[in-house]
Amino acid sequence: MKVRRNPLPRRLVDALCYLVIGVFLPIVFIFEIIVVLPAIHEPGSFLHTFTFFMAMFLLFNIKANMIACMLIDTSVDHERTATPPDGAVERLQWRHCTTCDRLAPPRSWHCKVCGVCILKRDHHCLFTACCIGHHNHRYFMCFTFYLFVGSVYALAYNSYYMWVLNAAIYCKWLTVIKLICPMFMLVIGNFWSNLQLLFYSLNILALLYSITILIFHVPIVLRGEVCAEQGKDHKYNNGLFRNLRSVFGKRMHLVWLSPLVKSELPDDGYSWNTQTKKSN
Repeated sequence: MKVRRNPLPRRLVDALCYLVIGVFLPIVFIFEIIVVLPAIHEPGSFLHTFTFFMAMFLLFNIKANMIACMLIDTSVDHERTATPPDGAVERLQWRHCTTCDRLAPPRSWHCKVCGVCILKRDHHCLFTACCIGHHNHRYFMCFTFYLFVGSVYALAYNSYYMWVLNAAIYCKWLTVIKLICPMFMLVIGNFWSNLQLLFYSLNILALLYSITILIFHVPIVLRGEVCAEQGKDHKYNNGLFRNLRSVFGKRMHLVWLSPLVKSELPDDGYSWNTQTKKSN
């Protein structure tokens, strides 16, 4: 598996989106562990220990899957891949990329931001600053899933900490105004209370992002599609089991435990098992 030469964000919007998850998330995690968790559970108790290790598990899967998305190169390797010979049936499915001026395999599309053709390109993700394609689709879905679980977990604890334990400080109309318009945090209130509100806002943002992505992308994965094929007639829907395995690999029941779990994909990204092939 190849590694991208330059995994860093190439656009300002990618860099800003990456900062929300890539940089602020660990800072918020430290705040949760040091401030919020001891205020709710007695340090050393079972619930405190369980929640701590659960938070570590969630943070590891969020960050590690995100890093895997950014590092894994899922572009078309023109140098090492032989184009099907003239007259071959497979050659008819390849198309000419006008930007690269080369033949590209089926289901691959050129990304203007990444500057290359991407195998089974799904979309360009702002938060990972890279394209999601054949080799890193699994990590993107796991990253989004664990971001959703972690956001729900954190929002529950943050809400109890703010609205119950510190109701005298936060149960005010001014708090709602600050959440709606965070710019007021710069001029109204003290630093500590505004910092908690900032983290709470980021928590809500991460939850909304993960919910939106899951609602949009899960049906696409279940149908064996990518974004460009959505709503179109195609031959890549091979049933629920094979569709899931084409994204998560042959050990798809284990990949949810860790991004370090190896799971070989059934396709190489250049040729595909289709409904037509199965019927033959």
